[in-house]
Amino acid sequence: MPDIDLGSHTIQSHGFKVAKVHKHDWLILLLLVVIEAILLIIEPFHRFVGEDMMSDMKYPLKGNTVPFWAVPMIAIVFPFVIFLVFYFTRKDVYDFHHAILGLLFAVLLTAVITDAIKDAVGRPRPDFFWRCFPNGKGDFDPLTKDVICHADKAVIKEGYKSFPSGHSSWSFAGLSFLSWYLAGKIRAFDRRGHVAKLCIILFPFLLAALVAISRVDDYWHHWQDVFTGALIGSIIASFCYLQFFPYPNDTNGWAPHSFFQMMEERNRGHSSAQRVNSFHLQNSEIGASFMGRNSGVESTESSSHEHDTTPVLDAMETGRKY
Repeated sequence: MPDIDLGSHTIQSHGFKVAKVHKHDWLILLLLVVIEAILLIIEPFHRFVGEDMMSDMKYPLKGNTVPFWAVPMIAIVFPFVIFLVFYFTRKDVYDFHHAILGLLFAVLLTAVITDAIKDAVGRPRPDFFWRCFPNGKGDFDPLTKDVICHADKAVIKEGYKSFPSGHSSWSFAGLSFLSWYLAGKIRAFDRRGHVAKLCIILFPFLLAALVAISRVDDYWHHWQDVFTGALIGSIIASFCYLQFFPYPNDTNGWAPHSFFQMMEERNRGHSSAQRVNSFHLQNSEIGASFMGRNSGVESTESSSHEHDTTPVLDAMETGRKY
């Protein structure tokens, strides 16, 4: 297992490097935003609504308990704040970057899938009668018996977008991702039996469920719409989380895959450098030993020559004397 080094990978030191590696992922996110904008503009399929079908679509036209602008706040901003808290605690840009990237992928993929199905299915909302006939007087084609709406086109268009629920899918996408994230960070499945940890990771699910229930209470959706939206959001969030992070019950479940890959690469680099240094040191020692042995041989030879030539010189000096 690689040595753990927290607090040394900040946005300033490694942020650009990490984002550059995932530049294609960020480009795909921009593409998803464009696709979502197109899906919101196009006209949904207008499903046939006969006069005898209106009995289940006469619920009162109400406002939104959870307004549209609040959904991104719940599904994106709230988890983002939690990610910030963990970043300032651990100073790990790998975790922070991948948490944001995974969250945005979860929400945007869910949004595209949800709105694509909405436009294709064109299911009327429970309050469709009052959207179509604000004055309360129904008008139907004498031949086909289909509705002939006399209301604002934007209101009618929104009336054909019941299945599945966007509020539910967005909320469950963002908050399910947050539950996965918290489960890994607090090690909820460490087999120590701390039920309080389960309460923490279930809180986002409760918040998402309350948002979904409000859509049925407001008569904007049938229960099937809400259930399907919650299912889509939860499944997409799970796939996106596991793309970047290990399972929360894993030994390394507290950090993203890339963090441990980076640590392993760094440790391999250190090991290689140590081997190279050791190799150079050994070569230096061998060289020094070799030079030492050569010096010893030369000194022996020189002393030998000196010993051999000394008698000759003595004889020559003696001859001169005589």
